[in-house]
Amino acid sequence: MDRNLLHYKGSKSLIVIVGILTVAQTLAIIFQAVYLSEAIVKMYKGAALSAVLPSFFIFFGAYAARHFLQWMKDKLAYRFADKTSIHFQQLLVDKLFDLGPREIGKKGSGDLITLCLEGIPNFRTYLKLFIPRFVATICIPIMLLIYVLKVDIASGIILAVVMPIMIIFLILLGLTAKKQIEAQLDTYQLLSRHFVDSLRGLVTLKYLGKSKSHQEAIKSVSNKYRIATNRTLRVAFLSTFSLDFFSSLSVAVVAVELGLRLINGGIGLESALTILILAPEYFLPVRELGNDYHATMDGKEAGEKIHSLLKKEGPSNQYQNVTIKKWDENSTLSIRNLTKSSEEENRVILNNINFEISGFAKVGIVGTSGAGKSTLIDILSGFTQPSIGNIHVNGTTLHHFSNSEWQEQVTYIPQHPYIFSGTLAENIGLYAKNPSQEEIERAVQMAGISELVKSLPKGLEEKVGQGGRILSGGEEQRVALARALLEKRPIMLFDEPTAHLDIETEHEIKNIILPMLDNKLVFFATHRLHWMKNMDIILILENGELVEYGSHDELIRRNGEYFRLVSALGGGGMK
Repeated sequence: MDRNLLHYKGSKSLIVIVGILTVAQTLAIIFQAVYLSEAIVKMYKGAALSAVLPSFFIFFGAYAARHFLQWMKDKLAYRFADKTSIHFQQLLVDKLFDLGPREIGKKGSGDLITLCLEGIPNFRTYLKLFIPRFVATICIPIMLLIYVLKVDIASGIILAVVMPIMIIFLILLGLTAKKQIEAQLDTYQLLSRHFVDSLRGLVTLKYLGKSKSHQEAIKSVSNKYRIATNRTLRVAFLSTFSLDFFSSLSVAVVAVELGLRLINGGIGLESALTILILAPEYFLPVRELGNDYHATMDGKEAGEKIHSLLKKEGPSNQYQNVTIKKWDENSTLSIRNLTKSSEEENRVILNNINFEISGFAKVGIVGTSGAGKSTLIDILSGFTQPSIGNIHVNGTTLHHFSNSEWQEQVTYIPQHPYIFSGTLAENIGLYAKNPSQEEIERAVQMAGISELVKSLPKGLEEKVGQGGRILSGGEEQRVALARALLEKRPIMLFDEPTAHLDIETEHEIKNIILPMLDNKLVFFATHRLHWMKNMDIILILENGELVEYGSHDELIRRNGEYFRLVSALGGGGMK
């Protein structure tokens, strides 16, 4: 059983209701067996049809009641499973946004796609099947055993002795199956990651002429998944056969014992028939639980992975939101002793960062690769949190920037904007609240993608992203800028937005970006220094430390680290 099962909302009440229905269902099974055997004995003794029909009517009534109660249990279980899985799906999506892109990147998008698209339905199947099967496995055999012991002690003892053997065998098979299912899930996640990476890199593979040779890699990964799946199915078939074999053998033992005693007159025909009819019902819940175990194990594993991810602390889990005034020309940001350490890498990424910003200002962040530029942007965006530090926004103290009122003011433009599967208009208006067609067209014009829209057969309604037209790096960046224009937020964060673009495309993007920066607080992380002449303040990072900050002219006059960076480029980086 999933250790979290009893903590799900409504699970305890469902177990109680299913338990009551199962008890009623067991009584129906007993009535069904009793009156069926009574009808058969009456017919065997040559009773009139009028004497037999009442027994048959009661039998059919018990049969109908039994299956009606089973339908009710399944319906209640499905309703609970559907409601719970939808709830956890929403929690999972919220957690992914809470953790941010860096943490998601560590886990791999393929794993998370598998968890969201396959894990949630499997989790629903597990919840739907497990509770009714588990309750039935406890209630039905116990009640039937008590009844059989009352009718015939010897038969009851045989049933009581055989059941633990079946359960032990079921546990052993379950442990074996668990290893195989875990191996299958690992290879399935590997296949998912490989598939997602292949889709993303398909254009590059075709450009390099490697698309056909990549077939062998796909074949190898697919073959591993096929082998793991076959091993799992082999264990599943073996366990099903074994449970059926042991239950049939147990019923046969009971039947032989009853037959011998019936010949010797040790038991009556009606009692013997009743026990013989109840014997398969006694083992049926265990068989069903064993058969469904393989259908639900991957759902149980998915549930554990979901819970593990939900338990991972994101920035918003450790901070209570406070009111932050909207950023304007009189606003202030003060950062003191900001430090970010990585336990996984066992190093300090940012160390003792101190600076102050007032009003609308353009802040450039430069430094060599690994200096901590992207980490500082991640902290400012709320995607990650500092290890220590004091943050004050308009006099309000924050522990980090994962504050809803701060993030509602922030526009984040990454190095590689994500283009979702949908129309171009849907991608541009992704974050805006019900943008009008005129607003989208104005953003398109300002972002410099009017020519792109004209070149598309369906214009703004053209499908882009996965399954649609693939955009170039420059086009993706322009779509991201159009999104930012629609948002109209006072704070903008740029994480090396032109690092992967050629110089001509970057110059075009620069002409679009610069007018967007007026009357905003801007943090612009880049290693291309020509942007710095347009910045009001420049932060120079080296090995995670803030070694200098000031305006371009001030830093040049100081003849310090910034001057050395500019000189290293021979002044070319400033053009």
